[in-house]
Amino acid sequence: MVGTFVFSYRISMANEGDASARLLFRHWRIHDAAGDDSTVDGEGVVGEQPLLAPGDSHEYSSYCVLRSPVGYMEGYYTFARPDGETFRVEVPRFHLYGPLVLPGGEAEATEGEDPPGPMH
Repeated sequence: MVGTFVFSYRISMANEGDASARLLFRHWRIHDAAGDDSTVDGEGVVGEQPLLAPGDSHEYSSYCVLRSPVGYMEGYYTFARPDGETFRVEVPRFHLYGPLVLPGGEAEATEGEDPPGPMH
């Protein structure tokens, strides 16, 4: 099934270190089961470069658009400490699953049953 599938996701991060860190850049590898792979690089996240003091956390929501109902994302963030040292924080792969419909359309329901909906 090829079309347009919009996936939203929420990222939560926390500074568990003993120094402040500013999120400078993001890097995403996005895989689409339709065969389209893409890379997204940019400053900060959703227009922000948050500064996380020790113990602080930051959360944001964003989205990606795929041509198929199945894919995944993985990547990393680049942070900077007050002394200018930069470091990466890896974001492990997370899967994107949209609704799946069996080929041939919906199966007919037996008497007294509701017709099956899309499989999730």
